[in-house]
Amino acid sequence: MLLVAVASFTLLQSMVIPVLGQLAVSYDTDQATVSWVLTSYLLAASVATPLLGRLGDVVGKQRMLVVTLAALSVGSLLAALAPSIGWLIAARVVQGAGGGVLPLSFGIIRDEFPRAKVNGALSIVASLAAVGFGIGIVIAGPIVDSLGFHWLFWLPMIVTALAATAALVWIPRSRATGPARLPLAPAVLLAGWLVAVLLGVSQGNTWGWTSPVVIGLMVGGVALMAVWIWLEHRVRTPLIDMAMMRRRGVWTTNVVSACVGFGLFASFGFLPQFLQTPSEAGYGFDATIAESGWFLLPSAMASFAVGFLTARLVRGLGARVVVTGGALMTAVAFGLLALLHDQAWQIYAWTTLQGLGSGLVFSSLAGVVIASVPAHQTGVASGMNANIRTIGGSLGSAVMTGVVVGHVTATGLPSEEGYTIGFLVLAGAMLLAAAAAAHMPNIHDQPDDELPDDAPGDREVVDADPALRAA
Repeated sequence: MLLVAVASFTLLQSMVIPVLGQLAVSYDTDQATVSWVLTSYLLAASVATPLLGRLGDVVGKQRMLVVTLAALSVGSLLAALAPSIGWLIAARVVQGAGGGVLPLSFGIIRDEFPRAKVNGALSIVASLAAVGFGIGIVIAGPIVDSLGFHWLFWLPMIVTALAATAALVWIPRSRATGPARLPLAPAVLLAGWLVAVLLGVSQGNTWGWTSPVVIGLMVGGVALMAVWIWLEHRVRTPLIDMAMMRRRGVWTTNVVSACVGFGLFASFGFLPQFLQTPSEAGYGFDATIAESGWFLLPSAMASFAVGFLTARLVRGLGARVVVTGGALMTAVAFGLLALLHDQAWQIYAWTTLQGLGSGLVFSSLAGVVIASVPAHQTGVASGMNANIRTIGGSLGSAVMTGVVVGHVTATGLPSEEGYTIGFLVLAGAMLLAAAAAAHMPNIHDQPDDELPDDAPGDREVVDADPALRAA
């Protein structure tokens, strides 16, 4: 059930990317307007993810999961019936509430699963969250070709409605684990600075990075963030505990999430464009939307498959080794993709390596975050981690757009050099992720008992089996 919920949300993130051009034609609008179909979803998800995670800690994770899936289903229904681009954008805002499925699912796993199965379940769910973005791009073409673009929303609507019903019936009612109130002022400030920063980042290439609007959004967002942090230190019941955010197991995973999101979103967003480029440009494969998606399938499958092995690797080697190794593998994959991309087998090989590396990273991070915080902070901590990945992804897409668009030939197509530089930038981001991962606590398994609220930020949590403590 949790897998269905997470898959629905992550697929909706990316299924519209390959068909934005078709949506512009169908709704008789321009590319700048239709880009809001993606931007509005990311903005809504960025706000909903940490807030719904916190609400789950306050009123119960099962209850909020049902509400979140219901909102995702309603948003999908509205999108499927959308008569205009404005309606579709509004529907995507409602769909963005689905961002809460990630922290809520992680929290339910910690609360309800036997301790021995927690790490394995977290790894599989987290890897599905990563692979869903790529799978969405893969299946979008065949769905549109055979059923029409409206079915990009009809299918998730049906699946999430069934998932919401099943979650109501079969997932045990969660007890509240946090303070029984949601601080309003910190919540408003958090939403304000997230929207301002993400809106500025996502629209910088369209509106101009030096435009008054973008500069105002970025400066205003930073100012609101400063006020939010100040207020969180002073309210009796903070929305997000700043002491929690300073724990080594939390801040290191947040940095890694931002860097990996930077690389993953940008690569999946621009690799299809690279593959669809006519070969007359001196590169590219003349691929259709569907064909370019099939190039990404091995990467997605590798990322998901490795999730079944990650828990065992973490128990034997420690999360620090696994995450660092995965980040380095992904960096090598992007570097090879930048320099060697003339043959189809090279694309398949490098993207599969990227899938293995990013799968190792994503399927390990949730366990590190959850092992580093007490149970009543599970939802908000994992929600912020997922949210930071979204912020990194938006920034990565914006940077990649700036690099590629900045290298356009006389034919109007991006030059090969633009893609080369772009993928090298993504490789650099993954090296930063590896550097941050090297500072992680080398967690080997979930703790036996709940961490106390004053647990030090650099606490090392290892398996109860003494044989594993030597790692």
